[in-house]
Amino acid sequence: MDSLITAAARALAAGDPLGALNRVALREDAPALALRGIAMAQLGDLDRAKALLRRAARAFGPREAVARARCVVAEAEIALVSRELGWPAKSLDAARARLEAHGDRANAAQARYLEVRRLLLIGRLDQAEQLLAALDSASLPPALRAVHELAAAGIAMRRLRTRVARAALARAARAAQQSGIPALAAEVEHATLALDAPAARLIAGGEERLLRLEDVEALLASGALVVDACRHLVRVAGATVPLARRPVLFALARALGEAWPADAPREALIARAFRTRHPDDSHRARLRVEIGRLRAALAPFAAVNATRAGFALAPARARAVVVLAPPVDAKHAAALALLADGESWSSSALALALGTSQRTTQRALDALAAMGKVQSFGRGRARRWTSPPVPGFATTLLLPLALPGD
Repeated sequence: MDSLITAAARALAAGDPLGALNRVALREDAPALALRGIAMAQLGDLDRAKALLRRAARAFGPREAVARARCVVAEAEIALVSRELGWPAKSLDAARARLEAHGDRANAAQARYLEVRRLLLIGRLDQAEQLLAALDSASLPPALRAVHELAAAGIAMRRLRTRVARAALARAARAAQQSGIPALAAEVEHATLALDAPAARLIAGGEERLLRLEDVEALLASGALVVDACRHLVRVAGATVPLARRPVLFALARALGEAWPADAPREALIARAFRTRHPDDSHRARLRVEIGRLRAALAPFAAVNATRAGFALAPARARAVVVLAPPVDAKHAAALALLADGESWSSSALALALGTSQRTTQRALDALAAMGKVQSFGRGRARRWTSPPVPGFATTLLLPLALPGD
């Protein structure tokens, strides 16, 4: 490679896309196209970046398989940032194998981290944890060590292991500082702020207060009977009763949990469970049936006792009953939570991550857009959804650090 290509690649590795473009913006050879594509991606022009990387992959000769593999990894990163989660994993795996065979451990590891981050986004924590555990980051460049620790922190946060998450973020901050890349340091800072942000609301005894992730972890370890409105289940002492597919039972459990230690009136239970303001005898009969089903579901943990006015929870071993709700009580909280990362999502990627149909997801997005909670850009298949940006924070793109040519 000539001196300009080398200088541009070093500028990209240092997080300076404008410096890289100053050196190769007018060149049309394959290495320059690849570097321009990565620079445009770091600047946020993802469509232009994809076009340049594809041109570069076609322009590299048959003997430059490693360079083409690096382009595939870069395209996969752009797809991940664009939340195009259906990109072909086989192509990325083949590129990773080719890079490993030619001794390019850094970019091969980057391909692995892309798969870990994809698994995190779609909620497959066990697979992501296993894949991350198989990666040895000690001999990798500082930037990739930071990526490794960010992924470890993401897994720990989702598993409510806040001490593990803080330790991983501290290591990520040190690695980001060693890398000298400001955008990477900002990414670590953003993750740390997310760990310190309100994660849930505690509703108990008629009062509400916000909880951080550490507080949620302590609450779940306290032995209280928790009606978890974030995951739609009831839990106590590590055991859970999933009610996500039984919305009427969960609505009754939440109403009873919010009323505890008092009872919940029958009319209030009917309104919450059946969404009607004018109950009749059929609703009262249905309430008795659903309460019987709830008793059976909660039998190991609590009784549901009838009172003169309604029903009340009586925990078997727990000393308290509390409700854990999302920090913002919204009908479409799960979609909001995914969009809160500041990245742009397609409706199909959101549907995959939420486990719902694309039509259901689209209706949720339209409702959120009407409330000003989300915004969209593009049309048709190119349409993307994102939450309004937070002032002072920009999402980053961590593309392959090695040169795109041999």
